[in-house]
Amino acid sequence: MRIAAAQARCPWLDPQAGTAKVLDVLKQARAGEVELVAFPETFLSGYPFWVDKTNGSQFGNADQKRAYAYYLDAAVELRGPELATITEAVRDLGVFTYLGITERSVGTVYCTLVAISPDHGVVSAHRKLMPTFEERLVWGIGDGHGLRAHAYKDIRVSGLNCWENWMPTARQALYAQGIDLHVSVWPGSTSLTKDITRFVAREGRVYSLAAGALFSYADVPADFPFYEALKDLGSRADGGSAIAGPNGEWMVEPVSGEERLITADIDPAVVRGERQAFDPAGHYNRPDVLRLEVNRRRLSAADFSE
Repeated sequence: MRIAAAQARCPWLDPQAGTAKVLDVLKQARAGEVELVAFPETFLSGYPFWVDKTNGSQFGNADQKRAYAYYLDAAVELRGPELATITEAVRDLGVFTYLGITERSVGTVYCTLVAISPDHGVVSAHRKLMPTFEERLVWGIGDGHGLRAHAYKDIRVSGLNCWENWMPTARQALYAQGIDLHVSVWPGSTSLTKDITRFVAREGRVYSLAAGALFSYADVPADFPFYEALKDLGSRADGGSAIAGPNGEWMVEPVSGEERLITADIDPAVVRGERQAFDPAGHYNRPDVLRLEVNRRRLSAADFSE
């Protein structure tokens, strides 16, 4: 199978233009005979870059409230028109897709990784288990509902958002489902992907695909509340997309600054060979000594019964 990371710029906080960009990249992937593509973390509609640059923790600040409202309005709903359009394109083009989104649910934004199958549509929506540091000021805490592996053609694939890839139990929950390929998605930085991508590959004896975005503060809309504070701060995200093989060696080292598809051809038979010596969910696992329980219930504010 040919896989790809979509290292690209996406119109920031513009879900309509962002949807068009996703469709364009999907067409490029199809033209390049890619069968599975991963977009970066919150590619649609954007990472909250302003928080750590504008004293985002100041309680009751009017500009921070306006910025959050802007961000909430730009987020997309799982059953909204943007994902419906993208799901239709995935079906027509036959490219299994991992897409990072800012998900709107009532008044909360979640950092969500959506898996879209050409055969079955949206098969999971994984909300980031624990937003990292300042991200907690704008994103809700996720749950285990999306900790799922998916079968597509001859492979099983899983995905996680950014630093939750460093959570050992989250990785083990996915290894236990017999994956051949793991996708990690990032806001964009070679410093974020240079270690964990190879680590996951070697630990899980899986192919490891990292997808990072490109972003410049020139992408900030002129009517964003912190436009003046952000516009001259230069480039923030330089990509870092990469692919490692199940022996932990690079197939494609982290790529910086280029907008393109980062591709590689993978073979599940290579995964099986690497597991002769080590299988973290099989013969090198001791469930009689160490147990992992995973709650995959979707958490909600209330459960209603009629």
